[in-house]
Amino acid sequence: MSATTAPDRHVRKAPAPHATANARRAPRLGSYLASDSGQTREIVSLPRPDGSTFIVDYLARPLGDPRVVAHLAPDEPPENARIVSEMYLADDTRGRCRPLTPDDLQRTRLPVPAHLRVDDTASRPAPLRDAEGHLYRIRALATEDGSVPELRWTRSRDPGGEEDFDVLTLRDVVARLEDYEPARTITTDALALHGEQPCPSVHRLRAELDRLSDSATVLNRGLRELVERKIARGELTMSQIAMRCGRTRSDCRGNLAGETSWLARRLGQIPDSGQQAPTPWVHTDVLALIVRDGLGASPHEVELG
Repeated sequence: MSATTAPDRHVRKAPAPHATANARRAPRLGSYLASDSGQTREIVSLPRPDGSTFIVDYLARPLGDPRVVAHLAPDEPPENARIVSEMYLADDTRGRCRPLTPDDLQRTRLPVPAHLRVDDTASRPAPLRDAEGHLYRIRALATEDGSVPELRWTRSRDPGGEEDFDVLTLRDVVARLEDYEPARTITTDALALHGEQPCPSVHRLRAELDRLSDSATVLNRGLRELVERKIARGELTMSQIAMRCGRTRSDCRGNLAGETSWLARRLGQIPDSGQQAPTPWVHTDVLALIVRDGLGASPHEVELG
């Protein structure tokens, strides 16, 4: 960062805090309009139990997307938080800092300020979007019994819209996007931000993350892409791969061939019997069989998680 670059007209600096404990409880140090989105972002100080302080850049509305600007040592005077904030606001490249991670928050073991928590509509400024334009985000939703609201993943019913949505599990989100990330990281961050708070509840979301991590079925997209690459290069055919896996069939003349429909279903190319859409999942044992025996490769080559 350049400390001599003058702030632009969109930057609004908060009054310099006094070097007192009261000043430390007033976390806002300044704000600016992000050049890429035009949204307001604010700079706050987040104290740690060891006396050090994180300077954090977060999106004001909707609340979220905390990013670490600096980590001040315990022996640094409170005035340094204001100085760092002014230098950061004056830098044209502001915003290019790493996200606040669950590990950061676990080390602090402090209640997370309200302005850094997931609000009642989303856990990050921009929802995930699938190929059809449907939006996915975490929301704090009321439960059926009207008790404490809980964090849940949702999917918009209309492409590009957010008002009407359906509730779904983390596994559903991963399946629809055919990728573990960034949904898994977003979930982990939401749990870290709310883990010590009584409201909203994170029990269901935490259980969904645990089930995803412990499941013996995994995404088949990496496997499908590897098979398609080998076929496109002329190295193998679907029939040859299926035969190597011991899946064969005979024609009316007794000629053996690979059971390509079995392979196509495991790859997510065609639906299983009675299903309308291909499955994005494959059991780890079947994946290992296809990769090792059918392709002569290592399962690590197709792992997405």
